[in-house]
Amino acid sequence: MVKKKSILLVDDELIILKSIAKDLKTKGYSVTTAENGINAIAKLQMRPYDLVITDFMMEGMDGIQVLKQAKKLYPEIPVIILTGYGDLTSAIDALRLGADDYLLKPCSINELLFRISRAEERYELRKKINLYENILPICSVCRKIRDDAGKEPGSGEWFSIEDYLARKTGILMSHGYCKECYEKTLEEFSSKNKNKGEGQTLK
Repeated sequence: MVKKKSILLVDDELIILKSIAKDLKTKGYSVTTAENGINAIAKLQMRPYDLVITDFMMEGMDGIQVLKQAKKLYPEIPVIILTGYGDLTSAIDALRLGADDYLLKPCSINELLFRISRAEERYELRKKINLYENILPICSVCRKIRDDAGKEPGSGEWFSIEDYLARKTGILMSHGYCKECYEKTLEEFSSKNKNKGEGQTLK
């Protein structure tokens, strides 16, 4: 069973909060709501989420403060800012502070889903890049990765890149052949089948 993506939705307008939460839940997301910024940070301190969507203008702790605190707790977490037309300049400032996207209210569910999908793609890409940057023990011949986590350096088990990513991050890599590898594999396959045929003839 595929785990539902978790979203923390923050807005002090209860009608908007409930409406967006309902739409996202019907699309298969696990949604936790917060009626203000302080409540949102308290929830983030208890557990991580796959995405934060926060209103910009809120009483007390506004969306910028939620953004800063969320990034402080989880530097890679995607954050989308919801803003009214009059706050557009401030929303652009939020992008400079690490927000992944902003969306003008009111917005359609299709537009919100598109922005969520785009933020998720960037998040997965960042996870892969960070993972590769921290990889040192990789075989120069077969390209397997040695996982030394929790073990003496050099004593870890070797895994294919696909298995390593799946174990560490849950990311499944897509498979395919580049042109050169495809031709090489096809040639080796044909050669093996030819040899088998010759062996059967000699018998």
